Amino acid sequence: MQDRDGYIWLDGQWLPWREAKVHALTHTLHYGYGCFEGIRAYETANGPAIFRLDEHVRRLVDSAHILAIDLPVDRATLSSLCCEAIRRNELRSGYIRPLVFLGAEKLGVDPAGADTHVMVAAWPWGAYLGGNAIKDGIRVRVSSYARHHPNVQMCRAKAISTYANSILAVREARRDGYDEALLLDTEGYVAEGSSENVFIVRDGEVLQPETTSALDGITRRTVETLAREAGLTVRAKRITRDEVVCADEVFLTGTAAEITPVIEVDRRRIGTGQPGPVTRLLQQRYFACVRGEDASHTAWLTPI
Repeated sequence: MQDRDGYIWLDGQWLPWREAKVHALTHTLHYGYGCFEGIRAYETANGPAIFRLDEHVRRLVDSAHILAIDLPVDRATLSSLCCEAIRRNELRSGYIRPLVFLGAEKLGVDPAGADTHVMVAAWPWGAYLGGNAIKDGIRVRVSSYARHHPNVQMCRAKAISTYANSILAVREARRDGYDEALLLDTEGYVAEGSSENVFIVRDGEVLQPETTSALDGITRRTVETLAREAGLTVRAKRITRDEVVCADEVFLTGTAAEITPVIEVDRRRIGTGQPGPVTRLLQQRYFACVRGEDASHTAWLTPI
């Protein structure tokens, strides 16, 4: 990633991509204290547009607030920087990464005295879970690692440190030949994927975990809206792992993963072993929205 053409915004200036660097004693590098966002821009008939930018920026600001990090820039500036990152890097579509981190002014667990730094980058990024994942579906392993209890890690923050748990889970899954991990909460109920929310479909109902240990996903909320508009019942409940393997359909949602079908969990086929009709319907509706083809949800798009 470091050897690319383009521009990255770092602490008030646009730098050539290869010059956007930090010191080796950066506080966040040592202790993992900071937060970030993942945002997608899509190509539309009228040029690139960012999907649900306001909601993503608000979640970044909320994450910083939860972590008691004072941001040196406001929401309007962050939104403008995300747009400019697409424009400066001449992207027709792409992934945007704003990052809030603490600097090298001091070390020690207590970050008091370390300055807050902000970075915004953007680059092309295709299917997160592989080129055929959205079309054909993926295989998932229930992780041996539990998702954080809300009093261990404040789970509504998209905190950098949360992702050590995700990395352990996804590396375990891929070591065992799977594409992704599914994590349970500390009580043994389904929480989420390593970086996605999860839905199951059973007898026509779209069900999602009722849990406080999962991230409040923006794609998840989008899918809720689209499913209800399509006349589907959407309900949150505690979901057990056996309910997952007995589901008619399972799919993961996230900015990076978009809507990815799950066709197998722990070597057990899900439904017919193919992406199901509800998943396909929601995929079609979702991609119509992000590409500006659904006139009822153009407010979700920020044109560049």
